[in-house]
Amino acid sequence: MATALHRPLLFAARNSVRSYHHYRIKELATGGCKAGDKINVKGWVKSIRNMKGNLFVDVNDGSTPANFQLVINKDKSIDTAYGSSVDACGVLVASPKKDQLELQVESLKELGKCPLAEGYPFYPKKSYPPEYVRNHLHLRSRVSSTCSTLRVRHEATRAFNEYLQQDGFVQIHTPVLTSNDCEGAGEAFLVKPLNEQLLAGMAKENVPPEHAYFDRATFLTVSGQLHLEAMAHGLDRVYTFGPTFRAENCKSNIHLSEFYMLELEEAFMDTLEQLAARVEDMLKRVTKTLLDRSESDVRLVRKVTNGLGEEFAWLEKPFPRLTYDEAIEVLRANEGKLKSPVRADEGINKEQELLLVQHCRGPVFVCYWPKEIKSFYMRENDRNSHLVDALDLLVPHVGELVGGSVREDCYERLYRKLPNRDVLQWYLDLRKFGSVPTAGFGLGFERYLSWVLNVHNIKDVIPFPRWAHNCVM
Repeated sequence: MATALHRPLLFAARNSVRSYHHYRIKELATGGCKAGDKINVKGWVKSIRNMKGNLFVDVNDGSTPANFQLVINKDKSIDTAYGSSVDACGVLVASPKKDQLELQVESLKELGKCPLAEGYPFYPKKSYPPEYVRNHLHLRSRVSSTCSTLRVRHEATRAFNEYLQQDGFVQIHTPVLTSNDCEGAGEAFLVKPLNEQLLAGMAKENVPPEHAYFDRATFLTVSGQLHLEAMAHGLDRVYTFGPTFRAENCKSNIHLSEFYMLELEEAFMDTLEQLAARVEDMLKRVTKTLLDRSESDVRLVRKVTNGLGEEFAWLEKPFPRLTYDEAIEVLRANEGKLKSPVRADEGINKEQELLLVQHCRGPVFVCYWPKEIKSFYMRENDRNSHLVDALDLLVPHVGELVGGSVREDCYERLYRKLPNRDVLQWYLDLRKFGSVPTAGFGLGFERYLSWVLNVHNIKDVIPFPRWAHNCVM
């Protein structure tokens, strides 16, 4: 316990620290302070240069891709090391570099040392392939390109939400637990309590023991679309933006077991042309906003992935639209460039998607698909009953980014196509009570980020990727 004699000394020490105003490094670049200001910065050491008379220490606190330089006079006997976290106080001075400031350090405290020899996976002045970085999920936020990627992810999330709010959409928190497999592909994860005693205590006649908790099979959602349709029948424009799950044994660069999907639904929209216009408008406006806010982060990541160049020319060009039949004709005319055969009754695979993108020199819509290879909820085309009013948007590097359709609004047709009336009678009811035409789509968020950042594996644009045989942390 401090005596009365000691209390003034303690107060003086604390007051001395407060005389240095804390700034995040991003704030220092916005002109909010000037040479001569006494400031405090905190962050991680990114590099150290030992020059005559001074140590030059670059630090970063995660707020910006740009490092900030500390200048430490060797007479002060202050030392630190790469990877350590530091808390530095000093006076801002003009840097020899034009229009930059640096900190002349008066005091520096190491908050946490980083002993490289004890297993730290990242060494200074070395670059590492994405596969190596991915093996250290708990530490990869210390890699500059990962930090930039995650800041872009944050800003993209913000930009999509702002766009939809500005255009009158209401965000709906669709359930993660659901009794329907929207896509009907058998790729859902079954959910049940781990506690077998609990299940036994809830058991009912005619209900399988593993379904006892909800009285029916329950899954992690593969899509919030059907729930959005229910909400659109009263709220008009709705969307959801959250995790979805697919149980696929797939090691593809564009598949994950848990990923984020942006899905929206609009009531009173009844043509595929309107839906395509919505998709194109959203992508262009959101990407322009993202580049305005995060250009330096985007450029840093694209530099690492060799993606600099005329990468955003598509922002100023209309997206071409092919019918499915036209797309198949293009593929057949270029079959010599493909490893896989073109079979119209089996759809279009990723290799073929990328060829169509290359042929059209950018994003392209493929519209009006065969009914047999698309989902039950897609509207049968009025002019050709063998087709549905559905579209896919294909983009460079990724292939399919968006899948959408006008929804089947004819009660009789939907009744015939409905895969499970016991589970989906409520969905049929939407066409019975005050029905309106609706249309909507789903966009794979990680695929979007992979496209705009030129990242070749979507496992590298999500903080904690999960895929078959991999669920660490």
